[in-house]
Amino acid sequence: MALQKIYAGSKLRDLRGQVSLTQKDFAAKLGVSLPYLNQMENNKRPLSTTVVLALAQEFGFDVTELSSGDAERLVTDMREALADPVLDAVDPPLTDLRLTASNAPAFARAFLELHRAYRQTHERLASLDEALGREDGQMQPSPWEDVRDFFHYCDNYIDAMDCAAEHFATSGPAHATPQDRVRTSFRQHGIEIRFAPVDTLRTFDTETRSLTISEYAAPATQTFQMLIQLALITQENLLEATLDLARFQTVEARAIAKIGLANYYAGAALMPYTRFLEAARETRHDLERLAILFGASIEQVAHRLSTLQRPGAKGVPFFFVRVDQAGSITKRHSATRLQFARFGGACPLWNVHRAFETPGRFVRQLAETPDGVRYISLARDVLKPGSSFGAPVRRFAIALGCEVTHASQLVYADSLDTSNASAYEPIGISCRICERTHCHQRSVPPLERRLSVDSNRRGLLPYDVA
Repeated sequence: MALQKIYAGSKLRDLRGQVSLTQKDFAAKLGVSLPYLNQMENNKRPLSTTVVLALAQEFGFDVTELSSGDAERLVTDMREALADPVLDAVDPPLTDLRLTASNAPAFARAFLELHRAYRQTHERLASLDEALGREDGQMQPSPWEDVRDFFHYCDNYIDAMDCAAEHFATSGPAHATPQDRVRTSFRQHGIEIRFAPVDTLRTFDTETRSLTISEYAAPATQTFQMLIQLALITQENLLEATLDLARFQTVEARAIAKIGLANYYAGAALMPYTRFLEAARETRHDLERLAILFGASIEQVAHRLSTLQRPGAKGVPFFFVRVDQAGSITKRHSATRLQFARFGGACPLWNVHRAFETPGRFVRQLAETPDGVRYISLARDVLKPGSSFGAPVRRFAIALGCEVTHASQLVYADSLDTSNASAYEPIGISCRICERTHCHQRSVPPLERRLSVDSNRRGLLPYDVA
């Protein structure tokens, strides 16, 4: 097995703690000396091929987890936090950030939490009426961001919820549709389902135990909403146990996360893992074909593809993002090395923004990030109309992509010249941490570069990046 140098001291220590072994006993199981194990756990040596094989054979450890994106996510998030103007005098080298993410991930997360608290305090002070309206005067983390980070660092895959949803979707008659299965389950729980001409997508009356679904909603949305309510009713214990493990700081965050987990269950029940993964491979990840096969929307299919990270049965590692017309990111996840900005919008050179210009059509892009990694990105607009004339229409754009090494598994890569370096457009994450010196869409200077300003000369920008 060809093996790149992998420094995974933190994960090695975590695994040793999980199996309750001393360093001496753990070293013996791995077939290495105690000093050698100590050096690996402190990232002074990379994991050897022998150790990687021993982890798989002795402990059944999924070795692909050794190179998962946690460390890269932390590095990207720390770089973005350090790009804050309040820290403009702090400029640690990238190697230090990588060492921190690998050796002290808890410290890295504490730093990110501190920076988030600072940002929220700063934003609340800019709105005194909101700040003065708080009786306790305490600044709490944003519940929405708290939940977003929970899914982000879970790799957007919740195994217990996924397996429970798959069990529901595959038990009973093989020919039963998701709606058939939901109706059967609701009947068993004494719940009546009715469709009515109402604007609210889903309403559950706890007293009459009746569920009302809007008949104005698209069929895929109706099924999805029914599955969400099914999760809230039949998976209460699993939901609460998962929330207990997450240890959210506020009741609001816990409540939002519960809805998020129910949504996760709905997607996994509509598109059960094993069958969906097989179909994705057979169709070469054709979103339209998959939407028809599973009775789902394009957005639901794209989001589900980004969750296929089950240990031992992983799909193509995708990134998935949804943006609004202002460019603000409303959903984000990445199982790739590409990580999205925690605050603000996405790079304006990215094709997700062009999707608004070509409604109803897929926009393909070959892109390269400043670290030299190349991606294929697919974008499309998503329209969420109201139920009557004059009702507000919500417009978003979604993007789904992966590293170009997986391009052969995507139907969307056909006819693209992935071997041509000039075919790749330069994109970044956030202007403050993007190292490109000649970007015509740059909004602010990069953090780690000096600027040269000449009042007698004007190029694309009013300054030159050294």
